[in-house]
Amino acid sequence: MAESIIAHIDGGSRGNPGPAASAFVLTDSWGKELQAKAFFLGEATNNFAEYTAIHKALEAARSLGARQIIVYSDSELLVRQINGQYKVKSEQIRLLFDRAVEMLAEFESWQVRHIFREDNKKADGLVNRAMDGKKDVEMKVEKAKKAKSVRIGVLISGGGTTLINIVDCIKQGKLDAEVAVVISSRSAVAGVERAKAAGLDVKIVRTKDHPDIGEFSKCIERELVAAKVELVVQGGWLCLWKIPARFEDRVMNIHPALLPSFGGRGMWGHHVHEAVLKAGCKVSGCTVHFCTNEYDNGPVIVQRCCPVKDDDTPDTLAARVFEQECIAYPEAIQLFAEGRLVVEGGRVKVLPHGKK
Repeated sequence: MAESIIAHIDGGSRGNPGPAASAFVLTDSWGKELQAKAFFLGEATNNFAEYTAIHKALEAARSLGARQIIVYSDSELLVRQINGQYKVKSEQIRLLFDRAVEMLAEFESWQVRHIFREDNKKADGLVNRAMDGKKDVEMKVEKAKKAKSVRIGVLISGGGTTLINIVDCIKQGKLDAEVAVVISSRSAVAGVERAKAAGLDVKIVRTKDHPDIGEFSKCIERELVAAKVELVVQGGWLCLWKIPARFEDRVMNIHPALLPSFGGRGMWGHHVHEAVLKAGCKVSGCTVHFCTNEYDNGPVIVQRCCPVKDDDTPDTLAARVFEQECIAYPEAIQLFAEGRLVVEGGRVKVLPHGKK
């Protein structure tokens, strides 16, 4: 099941009307290919083929359990019609248009975007294969090799909601990871109890128990090394610590805003959401990034957006942002587990599946 799906669609006709076909290629938000099919339509027009393609893609995405979808098409006409920029004049196409709009409305969120033909080669190639063979075509999707289960250490300072989301994703088979250790900077927080209830190994490392940040950092490092941690995940962690060389580009953080805006010392929790509302922003979201030894600095791995509503309070906005955090953080961790994150020139590149 993929909650967010990206569809590349295409339709074509040799004769307009003439022999026609439609195709779609579905991937998840991490680039993993899910389905790729083409359908021979007999005699039809280009517009009929393009709309059939979006119908088929949406049907397939719903069958996979998608809640959000982004559709890419090289038909500028279809994209503009769906987005209300062009009127649909043909009565036959009007029926296809209405059905497409109805199907899109079944998703929690949707976008239909235009791309150039050279960026839509796979769907275009499937259309031509179906027309050449005068039959439907289904590409065999190779099953990706299961990623190695990465050992993670989770740093918390509060309620542990991010930790529990990660644990749930692991249990559901969405995340190739295991929580090797949980380190809390506070002893009397809900996150400690939640971690213990989940059967996790919990260590308490408080700043006040150490003479300076150097000793505090060394203690954290010792616990991580003892647990054989490969990736450190900060989940509501509020303490600055010196990241040792062995964990460079191996410490992730999630921030409840779109960095570099609304970051830095003191910008955490409701402080961030209050600042976003005060600034009158129309969108907010979350940012997963690799950490450096500066607050909310380091190369961005994943960002997700959500709207800011006119009647939002810091609490209602926080809840909407957290929904995106629950998707973004597991996505970033999984990309790391698959060996697909490369840091070059202060930027993170996400490699395609199968390339390391």
